[in-house]
Formats: sequence, structure tokens, C-alpha cells
Amino acid sequence: MEPVPQSATSAEYLAADEVIDHDHPLVRETAARLRAAAPTPHDYARAAYAFVRDTVPHSADSGDPRVTWRASDVLGLRTGICHAKSHALVALLRAEGIPAGLCYQRLSDDDGTNPLVHGLIALRLPGHDHWARQDPRGNKPGVDARFSLAEERLAWVPRPERGECDYPGLHAAPPPAVLRALRTATDRAHLWRLLPTEL
Repeated sequence: MEPVPQSATSAEYLAADEVIDHDHPLVRETAARLRAAAPTPHDYARAAYAFVRDTVPHSADSGDPRVTWRASDVLGLRTGICHAKSHALVALLRAEGIPAGLCYQRLSDDDGTNPLVHGLIALRLPGHDHWARQDPRGNKPGVDARFSLAEERLAWVPRPERGECDYPGLHAAPPPAVLRALRTATDRAHLWRLLPTEL
């Protein structure tokens, strides 16, 4: 599914702000290190994706109670949930001039209970006329997300019969309800109670 941009100008998908702080030295240093081994935009995007997916553990998988939301903190502390990891990946992409934004899904447990909004990203590489969604959440048994510009290889495919869905919007910044939960939570257990169940 190609997401629909929600911002008025394409420049917003390259911008730095308090959350996607790609002007931060750590983000810049990380981007430069990845770029040194990935000379083309495609190579760099793939390397940035793998870096966030594989070297920043999802805090629910690792048991880390800390809550991160700013891209530089995610990279510095090497922890975060899907939303935080998405902020970090978008920052790394924008740091190298690759337009990127935030996408969302509504997911639930297998019985349709405990719905939550899940965060992922979309990018648009030079020479490509579409936004391609990527999920840097991190793999585990039953989850095998991969970088792909053609067929999507996301962590999960929503199950409409359980009330799950892909939200169509491509956001330049996190929706207020998502960011408020991340900034307010005292730890990850508290965060699960604050995250929105739908957008």
C-alpha cells in the first residue's frame, strides 16, 4: 500500500524538528558512518534500515523499561518501541537527503483484543515515483520484516476481521496522541496504557 502524504509540501519530509532531530551530531555521525560503506541512495537506505532494525533492540523484546522518542536518544541509548525506532530511521534517511515520513497500522492480539497503533515509515528514493513502506521494528520468531522497494515485507499484515488496518496517511511528524504518550510515559509498562488504540 502506498501511503498518502499528509503534508502540504515535500520539504516537510526532509525537515528536522524536536523528534526527528537529524541535525543532532550523533545522527549526523551515524549517517556519515553508514554512508561511507553505502555509496548510492539505495545502498544507504538499505543500510540505515538494517542498522535501526538490527542494532536498536525493540524494548519489548529486550525487556528494557526505558522510553525513548527523540531520534538522537534512540540511537544513543539503543532502545525504543516501534515508534521510536521509526523516528530514528526517518532521521537517518533525512540526514542524507532521502525524503521519509511516518506511517501507522492498527494491530491487536490474535483474539482481536488490546489494539494499539503501530509505527513504521515510508521513503522515496531518487528515480522512484512512489513511497515505499518499511518496518524497522526488529525481527523475532514470527516476524521477518525486510527492506524492499517493490513487494512490501512488513512485520505484520493487518487482519481486518480482527479490527486491524493500515492507516493511509504519510506523516511528516508523529500525530499528537502518539507523541504525547511517548513523552508522558514514565516507563514502557506505563506507555502501553497511554498509546492510542486508533488514529
